[in-house]
Amino acid sequence: MRFRKLIQSSGAVLLSALSLAAAQAATGGEPAAVIQVDVAPCLAATAADDIDKAAMACAAVIDNEKTAKGDLIKALIARAALYARHDQVDRAIADDSRVLSLDPTLADIFNARGELWLKKGDKPKAVQDFGAALKIDPNHEKAKANHKAMARELERIGAQMAVAGKPSFNCARARRAVEKAICANRELADLDREIYGSHLRVIREAQSPAEARKIQREQDDFVARRNAGYGRPGYDLKKAMQDRLQQINGVDRY
Repeated sequence: MRFRKLIQSSGAVLLSALSLAAAQAATGGEPAAVIQVDVAPCLAATAADDIDKAAMACAAVIDNEKTAKGDLIKALIARAALYARHDQVDRAIADDSRVLSLDPTLADIFNARGELWLKKGDKPKAVQDFGAALKIDPNHEKAKANHKAMARELERIGAQMAVAGKPSFNCARARRAVEKAICANRELADLDREIYGSHLRVIREAQSPAEARKIQREQDDFVARRNAGYGRPGYDLKKAMQDRLQQINGVDRY
């Protein structure tokens, strides 16, 4: 009985071996090879700036579950750069974000995504990404320049918000009717502050003391005309202030 079972077991093993041999023979005698996903066409199409070819070639790599992580990152980075060049900012951000989820140590990609956030007008997110790039690589030149510029810009915006609607003088001490009118109107208050700031700038940039005195006389004359003209029929305070700002800056900013 035991001998019969041994024979049956041996026969099953032999049958399995013969079946495997037959399968290998039917396919040329070698086991099936693992298909490699080729990232080269994607990289070539993006380098050539061919967005139509890249769409297909890169999708074949990015959407394939068998793509190696390194090749997937290469394809995403290449496609993101292509999207960015063609102002498809949201798509570029999506690809860069996926790259960073796969490898959060890439300072270049944090900086690239920061620049894309900047294009969208999202300055806080841009600063955050530039800062993240610098944490990874403190010597990253582009990220350093971008972060510094954005920090200054946010500081400037913060300063503007802090004084928005406030004129160049203390409203608590306003005595003249024109000064009270400026304090009561946000737009006029902003105009007054801009006039004063521009006046100080051109004074600093004066080439000589004589030129500085001339600029100061012009400002004094404007204030005197403003004070005397306000309230009279036909006097337009806003226009007078806009004209003065244009005169100082040499450009029409309104």
